[in-house]
Amino acid sequence: MSEEPYELKVDKYTFRVYRDRFYTENDSWAKVEGNVATVGITDFIQNMASDILFVQFSEVGSKVEQFDELGTFESVKTMLDVIAPVSGTIFEVNSRLESEPELVNKDPNGDGWFVRIKVVDFESDKKNLLDPEGYYEVLKRKVEAERLKLKKKKEDSERKE
Repeated sequence: MSEEPYELKVDKYTFRVYRDRFYTENDSWAKVEGNVATVGITDFIQNMASDILFVQFSEVGSKVEQFDELGTFESVKTMLDVIAPVSGTIFEVNSRLESEPELVNKDPNGDGWFVRIKVVDFESDKKNLLDPEGYYEVLKRKVEAERLKLKKKKEDSERKE
């Protein structure tokens, strides 16, 4: 990648926002090259979900509209939907994730991608997406909200003792 990603370091965690893709507020990303979008989930959401145990995709050939569900993933903490950042047709799924779902935790911005979509009209879809700077601002707010939740939880448990 030509430019270094934005990085937000919190305690032992580093969240990266790559400059070569677009993001949804639901923490999915699309790296668009020509009429092909590679889609995955962000560092933030894979970290919040914790260890990913299982990944399920929509079928190859499925048509998706922007913000439709592309698939789901299950972790030790939760089950979440992967949201389509773009409209088009799924033409490839990352079948490695079926036997190695931990790739999403290890490399959510690379080998842990979910699907590839032949994009219908990226110029229209782009209007509803966040550029890297915009998502970085959203990420900072999400991280701060989580930090405050953890602080409150800690204070509440200390009061109970």
